[in-house]
Amino acid sequence: MATNLYVGNLSYQTTLADLETLFAQAGTVKSVNIIKDPYSGQSKGFGFVEMSTEEEAQQAISLFNGKTFQDRDLVVNEARPKRNDRSSGDRNRGGSRGRGSQRGGRW
Repeated sequence: MATNLYVGNLSYQTTLADLETLFAQAGTVKSVNIIKDPYSGQSKGFGFVEMSTEEEAQQAISLFNGKTFQDRDLVVNEARPKRNDRSSGDRNRGGSRGRGSQRGGRW
């Protein structure tokens, strides 16, 4: 199991310090990140907490998944690995045909 946890259904007022204090009850917190809208700076209502060990991460899931925190029922589970959906192959699918296009060619 990974040590990086997804934390969902956060209050928009939850701070990094709030999450760190909460998850410190399960062990040593390595990092905390709350995802924010890049334009408004408003929290998107979820984030990630990295614990020091797999055991501490499992303890945090057991303690906090479904727990009410700041009037919201938290969703805590193992974070999925980051996907790389923006590869150059996907971006250019169906794109430019280049100079050698067969459209409108001579017979």
